[in-house]
Amino acid sequence: MTNQENKPEEETAEENAAPEEETAEAEADAEQAAEQEAEEAAGAEESGAKTYEDLQKEAASLKDQLMRSLAEAENLRRRMEREKKDISKYAIANFAREVLGVADNLNRAIGAVDENARTDNEDLHNLLVGIEMTERSLANACEQVGVKPIEALGKRFDHNFHQAMFEVEDPSQPAGLVVQEMQKGYMIHDRLLRPAMVGVSKGGPKLEEVPAEEATDPAAAESSGGDTSAYEKASDAAGGPKVDKEL
Repeated sequence: MTNQENKPEEETAEENAAPEEETAEAEADAEQAAEQEAEEAAGAEESGAKTYEDLQKEAASLKDQLMRSLAEAENLRRRMEREKKDISKYAIANFAREVLGVADNLNRAIGAVDENARTDNEDLHNLLVGIEMTERSLANACEQVGVKPIEALGKRFDHNFHQAMFEVEDPSQPAGLVVQEMQKGYMIHDRLLRPAMVGVSKGGPKLEEVPAEEATDPAAAESSGGDTSAYEKASDAAGGPKVDKEL
């Protein structure tokens, strides 16, 4: 009987201890859950800060791409406008070259007639007047579309605008000066349409050594003739060749 009486007491004690253990476990679980929530909250805050920085970087990258795209579009627009202007300005270049052949023939026809023959023959004179009027009308039409002649005579030879056909031995002229023009050159706006075919002087002093007014004035060059060989010897001896106006 004693053992049987002790068993209910032990069961009652176990039943009373079970709720206490469950309460302790529940409290432990609650503490663990609170800690986990705190950690998640802290992680969320850190994650939120990183996301904001990433968004800033992404926004800056997108802005840079947008600015580059806008710049490329603007450059493309300007290039298209420039090409459109060039097409409108230089589209007639090939046709203009063919027309220049007509102008050359008109000039040759005018230059082929002697002044005496022109004075003696009235019909020939009238014919040449008509040719000259046609030549002037053609020149005016060319200028209206941007085709203008190149002034070559008396200028320094420039390979960008002149084509040297021969050299002329002339000690009285500075070397490298255009002294003859076989065929007139032309520009179309700011581009070369056809180079001038010219003859270039040689045998004289270098063009850099001659004052500008003497280089462009043939009469002044002739009046300042002198002994070329003596000038060259004196220049070589001096080591720094300069033009002496007294020569």
